[in-house]
Amino acid sequence: MKHFLFLLVFTLSLSLGNAQKAPYVIYNAKGKKVSYKKMLKTLEEKDMVLFGELHNNPIAHWLQFELTSDLFLKKPLILGAEMIEADNQKELNAYLAEEIDAKALDTVARLWPNHKTDYAPLVDFAKEKEIVFVATNVPRRYASIVYKGGFEALDSLTTEEKSWIAPLPITYDPELPGYQNILKMMGDHGSPTLVMAQAIKDATMAHFILENYKENSLFMHYNGAYHSNNYEGILWYLMLERPDLAYGTISTVTQEDVHQLAKENMGIADFIICVDKNMTTTY
Repeated sequence: MKHFLFLLVFTLSLSLGNAQKAPYVIYNAKGKKVSYKKMLKTLEEKDMVLFGELHNNPIAHWLQFELTSDLFLKKPLILGAEMIEADNQKELNAYLAEEIDAKALDTVARLWPNHKTDYAPLVDFAKEKEIVFVATNVPRRYASIVYKGGFEALDSLTTEEKSWIAPLPITYDPELPGYQNILKMMGDHGSPTLVMAQAIKDATMAHFILENYKENSLFMHYNGAYHSNNYEGILWYLMLERPDLAYGTISTVTQEDVHQLAKENMGIADFIICVDKNMTTTY
């Protein structure tokens, strides 16, 4: 009888545990649930980590900060982000050096509308800990130039302007599945130059990551998940130049049920943060 009661209580506890609401679950590439501790232990051994976010997802932003602060305790860090463009590096450096305040940075740099809530904590962490923070993205006007005229339109830029993008000519593989998928998603609005505009972002971010990387450190980069999903985008360009480095990737997805990773979300990164679709967004 006691044995039966034990089994009954154990079964009920499992049922109740499975019924608990969970805002997110972390999975590995094979769709197996893993702990945050396991993810941290794996990533601390890497040279570079690409944290793919959904830009308005609070869980992704919270985990970015938590992972960054925990990795800081493990090895020297370098931070970088898609959300700040390369020609604003001087302004960012001035803020990190406390030469200007947050209000001034918002005035002189083209910060994203959600910078204050979602990215300022990361920049402020870098300032507090005296960590290099790299503005990695191509200035958006040059991505627009590529969209209108292809890569060759960049040839007319000045030497200074070219210093804010990946070195020309841009290596490019339009047959990569991620780029082909952009064309499919855009339908009649898609074009080869639209994909090139995506590629110039990926190439430029990879360029500035590698330019600022230091041996025996870990470069943590924050970017939209599509820029690194399926080990393409930024990672494809990184691998072209430094296949010898150890890379880690994270992606963020949303699902109605977070307790089992959907087939289409498997394999898109080393770790997949699966967030409840009902999670409140930051904008």
